[in-house]
Amino acid sequence: MKFKTNSVLAGAGAAAVLLLPALALAQAAAPAAAPAAAAAAEAPKLDTGDTAWMLTSTLLVLMMTIPGLALFYGGMVRKKNVLSTVMQSFAITCLISVLWLIVGYSLAFAPGSTIVGGLGRIFMAGLTLDGVHDLAKTVPETVFMCFQLTFAIITPALIAGAFAERMKFSAMMWFMALWSLIVYAPIAHWVWGGGFLGDWGVLDFAGGTVVHINAGVAGLVCALVIGKRKGYGTENMAPHNLVYSVIGASLLWVGWFGFNAGSAAGASPNAGMAMAVTQFAAAAAALAWMFAEWVTRGKPSVLGIISGAVGGLVAITPAAGYVTPMGALAIGIIAGLVCFWGATGLKKAMGYDDSLDAFGVHGIGGFVGAILTGVFAVEVIGGTGKKGLIDGNAGQVLTQLWGALVCIAWCAIATFIILKIVDALIGLRVTTEEEIEGLDINLHGETIH
Repeated sequence: MKFKTNSVLAGAGAAAVLLLPALALAQAAAPAAAPAAAAAAEAPKLDTGDTAWMLTSTLLVLMMTIPGLALFYGGMVRKKNVLSTVMQSFAITCLISVLWLIVGYSLAFAPGSTIVGGLGRIFMAGLTLDGVHDLAKTVPETVFMCFQLTFAIITPALIAGAFAERMKFSAMMWFMALWSLIVYAPIAHWVWGGGFLGDWGVLDFAGGTVVHINAGVAGLVCALVIGKRKGYGTENMAPHNLVYSVIGASLLWVGWFGFNAGSAAGASPNAGMAMAVTQFAAAAAALAWMFAEWVTRGKPSVLGIISGAVGGLVAITPAAGYVTPMGALAIGIIAGLVCFWGATGLKKAMGYDDSLDAFGVHGIGGFVGAILTGVFAVEVIGGTGKKGLIDGNAGQVLTQLWGALVCIAWCAIATFIILKIVDALIGLRVTTEEEIEGLDINLHGETIH
C-alpha cells in the first residue's frame, strides 16, 4: 500500500514537472492577452437600435429644411416671391450636400487642429461600410456623416429668411457655398469636432451656437449689408399664406425631435430626456410669445404663436442634453419673451429689415439658450462635469458667454467679407424693377396663381 501511495505521489510529481513549462507559458502569455482582451472590449460595436434611431433622426432633420423651412418661410413672404423663397431652401439643400461630400465634412469632423478639421475625409476618402466616428461609436460613420449633413444644410437655409425678397439667386448660391466652408465648418469643428471651444468646456448639445447663433448673426449682417426691401415701413408686406407657415412650423417642431434627441447619438435615456425637454420648451415659448403679444397688441396672432414655438425650439437646442423638464420650462418662457422683443422692439429700434426674423428668433433665441444652458445644466442629466449655475458651477455661464461671443465675432466678420466679395464680383441685389415686379417671374420665370 505504501508502495502504491509512493508511486501515485511520484506520478503526480512527474505530471507537475511536465505541466510547469505549460504553466510558465500561460503566465507569460497572460500579460499580452490582457491588453488584447481589453482592446477587444473597447472596440466599437455597431448597435442596430442606435443606428435605426439615427437614420430616423437624419430624415427628421432633413424634413426640417425641405419641406419644413421652405413652407415656413414661403408662407411669410408676399405672393410674388413665394417660389423664389422655397427655391432657396431646396437649392441650398442640394448645394450643401455636394460641398459636404467634397470637403465640408472633412473640415468639420476629420481629425485636424483645434481650428479646423483635416483633409482625411475629402471626397469621403476612407469612409468604409462599417467604420465609425469617435463621436458616435455605435452607428456607422456614414449615418453620422449624413446626420451632420442635415445640420450643415439647415444652418445656411435659415439665413435666407433675413434677406428674403431682394437677393439675387446667383449671389445667394455663391454666398452660401463660401459661407458653409468658411464659417459653418470651422465653427462646427470648434464646438463638436475636437476644436478649442469644446476644449474650453462650451456646452452645445445640438447646435444653439453652431446652428442658431451662427445663422442669426449671419442673417443680421446680410440684412444690414443688402439693405431694406423697397417700400419697407410704408407698403403692406404681410404674409401671403400663413397656412403654409403653420404647416412649416409644425414640420419644424416634429423634425426638431430628430435635431435634439438625435444628438444623443443613439437610442438612449439621454435621447428620451432631450425629446421631453424639447416639447416642454417649445410649448412654453409659444404661450409666452402669444400672451406677450396679446397683452401688448390686443390680439394673439397665428404668426406670433408659431414664431414663439420656433424660438423655444431654438433656445432649448444647446441645453437639450443637460437640463431637466423644469429647466426647459424656464428656458422656454424666457426665450418666448425675449424673442418676441427681438422680433418687434429691437428690430424697430435698430431699423434693420430682417424680413422673416432670422436674427430675432434664431440669433437671439440661440444666444439666450446658450447662456441659459450655463444656468440650468445639471450633472445628473448631462453627465460628469457638465453642470451649470444651479448645480454649483457658476463659471459655466461665463464659459457659455465666451463661446457665444467667439462665434458671433468670427461669423460677423467672415460673413461681411464674403458678402462684399460676392457683391464686387456679381452684385448681391436684384434691380429695383425686378424687386417690385417680384423675384418669382424675374429670377425663375414662374408664378403661382
